[in-house]
Amino acid sequence: MCKKKTYIIAILIPLLVGGLSGFLGMNGMAEYKTLEKPLLSPPGFLFPIVWTVLYVLMGIGSALIYCSEDPRKEHALKTYAAQLAANFLWTIFFFTFKWRLFAFFWIILLIALVISMIRQFAAIRPLAGKLQLPYLYWLLFAAYLNLGVWYLNR
Repeated sequence: MCKKKTYIIAILIPLLVGGLSGFLGMNGMAEYKTLEKPLLSPPGFLFPIVWTVLYVLMGIGSALIYCSEDPRKEHALKTYAAQLAANFLWTIFFFTFKWRLFAFFWIILLIALVISMIRQFAAIRPLAGKLQLPYLYWLLFAAYLNLGVWYLNR
């Protein structure tokens, strides 16, 4: 069983990674408001709310895995770290460098990493895997938005 401190640290890690990528991509995010966006694009204020919830769920899931006694947890946590790094870089590619088509292919890689992470988490602690499903669904939607923004603004 995890201690409360473990959950707090596990939640802070993705929040800090997400916050840093957001800070580094801030100028590009301002420009994003001026771009043509595909149908179903949510209002801008929704993005930080959604990402905060997703990062909290990621953190809780990773804590559940970290505290398990399962020998597969090390591999699962490496996959978790890899997807978190890919997530961080997507923001840089899309917002800072404006490599929108490259960012689309990057988010496909990220989705593959998240699917792998979900499978690994679920094999160890089913709840940990289920907590990542909203993240996967949001990434699929984000991929649609990414491709739509590239297409409409090329």
